[in-house]
Amino acid sequence: MEIPENCVVVIFGASGDLTKRKLVPALYALYLQNALPKKFAVLGVSRSLISDKDFQKRIVDDIRTYSSKKPINREKLKEFSKNFFYQSLDATNEDEYEILKKRLSELSKRAKSKENYLYYLSTSPTLFPMIAENLGKKGLQTENNRTGWKRIIVEKPFGRDLKSAQALNSRLQSYFQEDQIYRIDHYLGKETVQNIMAFRFANGIIEPLWNRNFISRVEVTAAESIGVEERGGYYDHYGVLRDMVQNHLLQVVGTIAMEPPAFFTATAVRNETVKVFQSLKPIKTSEVRKYVVRGQYNASKIRGKEVSGYREEKDVDPKSKTPTFVALKIFIDNFRWGDVPFYIRSGKRLPTRVTEVVIYFKKTPHHLFTGNGHPNIGCNQLIIRIQPDEGTLLKFGMKTPGAGFKIEDVSMDFHYSELYHAYIPEAYERLILDCMFGDATLYARIDAVEACWKFVDPILDAWQNRSNIKIYGYPAGTWGPKESLALFDYPDEDWRYPCKNLATEGEYCEL
Repeated sequence: MEIPENCVVVIFGASGDLTKRKLVPALYALYLQNALPKKFAVLGVSRSLISDKDFQKRIVDDIRTYSSKKPINREKLKEFSKNFFYQSLDATNEDEYEILKKRLSELSKRAKSKENYLYYLSTSPTLFPMIAENLGKKGLQTENNRTGWKRIIVEKPFGRDLKSAQALNSRLQSYFQEDQIYRIDHYLGKETVQNIMAFRFANGIIEPLWNRNFISRVEVTAAESIGVEERGGYYDHYGVLRDMVQNHLLQVVGTIAMEPPAFFTATAVRNETVKVFQSLKPIKTSEVRKYVVRGQYNASKIRGKEVSGYREEKDVDPKSKTPTFVALKIFIDNFRWGDVPFYIRSGKRLPTRVTEVVIYFKKTPHHLFTGNGHPNIGCNQLIIRIQPDEGTLLKFGMKTPGAGFKIEDVSMDFHYSELYHAYIPEAYERLILDCMFGDATLYARIDAVEACWKFVDPILDAWQNRSNIKIYGYPAGTWGPKESLALFDYPDEDWRYPCKNLATEGEYCEL
């Protein structure tokens, strides 16, 4: 296995949830696979005053709590934790970065990294520009013949509208070059999202059908069963459109709709997804009511347990109009997808946690088997499950045994869990390792981010300034407001429901 060059990973926001729940377990998983550099160091940076030894003890506790690699190998974990160090730092104070610079120099010598530094910004978004600026003022972003590479990973949200995204990018690029900036979207690191490209471009029977001539509509769903939990203050400032659609789900749409790249390189792949975002048909402010439905979950009872409504959640404005559910009907104005509707929905307090893509193929032009009392034959569906129970399913019609020609839907499916010999990495494992290699294929480029904000901004503007656009309530544990059905073109069309409504029928979920 190829391994990256020796390096020092610097995690700003080392005491935060993302670090302990995702970043540290991802690094540990890579360590167990011998995928990390031969020598490396991880420097945690935060305001707290703790020692290296205490930080290492915290790393051990976090791995035991959050790592999916069970049972824990005590010896391996002990070895792994010895590569972690800690530096107390006020990220807004330029002078303290001199201490950071000295500490990094020491760790670089220890790890023999030639000053290869990976900065991971796992902090509040308000700190992103200040951290980049202070690193730049101390020369900690400089690459030359004497020093190694410097890369900075920026977590979402990358701005909260087009203007703020452009301002943030301007600040970052004042000190870092574009090829040093890695804007992480963990959905692109998911194995099933990557497999959409392989499924399309590695199979001769698929790509000829992947266009408006054979596909009637596309549906993308990202559902969460939880509410806002302890993130009420953050969520009330952003909402589902900013939190899920502008980044994650539009990136999934870009992967579904892109043209085949000439080469499988970061530049070629990202060029094609950017073309998709630039081809999104704008939704005018006056058309938002027609193409977008927003909702907010209300108090309900799920499996006999009382669940609070969004406005009763901690740190949420009691009069908030922040949507926790959104459904959109969008179009891509190009030769491949002209007039094919893409339906997107995402929300909290839905019946289950599931993310999937459904491709609806056009019905046969002549319905041979719908006479003699037989029901209308449905269309073929390709379902790509991103999470959980990752896999792919194809639904098609078959004759039932016996006399006559009664047709019913049957399925051919594949589950990643069936690959007992294959290890499926978590998204952060793949993305951190790619950054160490300098591979930006699965990271968002600035023109893609700005194109997505340009599409989303008119919707946000309409919600802000047009009081006649309603926000519909929906009981927690159901599939969102029924008004989202009005987005479909025909009365017999509906969303796919992989799970029943928890508030009324109990839970099950199948691919």
